[in-house]
Amino acid sequence: MLNRLLATRHPHAVTGDANQLQLHRTLGPWGLTALGIGAVIGGGIFVITGQAAADHAGPAIMLSFVLAAICCTFCALAYAEFAAMVPVSGSAYTYTYATLGELAAWFIGWMLVLEYGVSASAVAVSWTGYFLSLLDNFGIHLPAALVSAPLDATLKPTGAIANLPAAGIVLALTWLCYVGIRKSSAMNMAMVVLKTGLILLVIAAGWKYVDPANWHPFIPANEAPGRFGWDGVLRGAAMVFFAYIGFEAVSVAAQESNKPQRDLPVGMLLSLAICTVLYIAMAAVMTGLVPYTLLGTDEPVVTAVAAHPELGWLRIVVEIGALIGLSSVVLVMIIGQPRIFMIMARDGLLPPVFTRIHPEYRTPHINTVITGIGIAVLAAVFPLDVLGELTSMGTLIAFAAVCAGVLILRRTQPDLPRPFRIRGVWFVCLAGIFSCLALLSTMTAHNWFLMVVWTGFGFLVYFLYGYRHSLLARAGRGG
Repeated sequence: MLNRLLATRHPHAVTGDANQLQLHRTLGPWGLTALGIGAVIGGGIFVITGQAAADHAGPAIMLSFVLAAICCTFCALAYAEFAAMVPVSGSAYTYTYATLGELAAWFIGWMLVLEYGVSASAVAVSWTGYFLSLLDNFGIHLPAALVSAPLDATLKPTGAIANLPAAGIVLALTWLCYVGIRKSSAMNMAMVVLKTGLILLVIAAGWKYVDPANWHPFIPANEAPGRFGWDGVLRGAAMVFFAYIGFEAVSVAAQESNKPQRDLPVGMLLSLAICTVLYIAMAAVMTGLVPYTLLGTDEPVVTAVAAHPELGWLRIVVEIGALIGLSSVVLVMIIGQPRIFMIMARDGLLPPVFTRIHPEYRTPHINTVITGIGIAVLAAVFPLDVLGELTSMGTLIAFAAVCAGVLILRRTQPDLPRPFRIRGVWFVCLAGIFSCLALLSTMTAHNWFLMVVWTGFGFLVYFLYGYRHSLLARAGRGG
């Protein structure tokens, strides 16, 4: 049994039936870069930046973004080496299977459900805030019971019915993903170009009204653990790390990339670099327009712009840009999660129904429907602060596993072709692991309890189905 749990699969092993319908290869380096930007730019700029600045880092939120970007760069380099060497869908799950074994691969795959599904629902709830702000400009006010979660942070009833706008945008984007990666990729590219242009407009227009006095003190004095001071800067980095997780979505689309060995590293690293510059610039403008203490709202960018009457014309631009940005994040997550399920099912860890590809659209249509409905239910029912930290924890664990996997594979299979090789691999990967562990150390005991419950449920699914039906199990029985 121990040998089975620790059994690895060769990185170049092909899973699934050779006669099975395959995904369309339509994505080039710019399409993959747009996919990464579409996943990254969204909640970070439009929601998390203001909250992290108001509650933890102050103007030093710019440093928090730098620290988070450094951690993500280490992880991105590890992803790039793996993605070029193992150009199939599955992301951290596939990489872990090749290095740490089946049980660890299942664990990481289960963590990725948090990263994609739960984070998409959180972004969808954020989308509702900017949607309501946009409607307010036209004097339209929806009933509170239809735009709020029926449960609060303690899972007690709030009296609301459901967050219908959040569920609605998820279901609409699910249909787009159902009909094909070409259509959804083209839509994502359009949204990325438009929202990036709007963000640059906000930065350029707002810079004239920045008051440098709002940046002093740059690092406010520490008031409590995790609240301002350097401790707050680190806590802010842990928060904004959530905004960087999208670059991994590039590797999930490996089987739909024209030249994955060349294009995947370019897509990941370029999207990460572009997003980091935009994050820091937007953070500088926001904290320069108003005192950081005023940014702890559901629409912090609107709050910053509205404080200056001269920028009143920007409010609608910001709201539209936020809606587009948040929509593209949800779109990329809905693209990514079904492909994780698909590759796990091809390995036998999930039922065969998850491997089905639509004969016309060539998309994992059943997976897409299941993912979309699940994300819509979460967005309609639960508040953000119940699962937000859990999402970050799952992501950090997956990132650390990929960094460890690169080192293990360098040791166990040094002769494998590596189109992209990390220079200084031991420093980069160890730095990535320790960076992830440092951010994980900021999580509360309550969050760790939730993680144990989620992990226990995942292992129950594995031992009831995956352990007996995996390809490795069938091979061991001569099946």
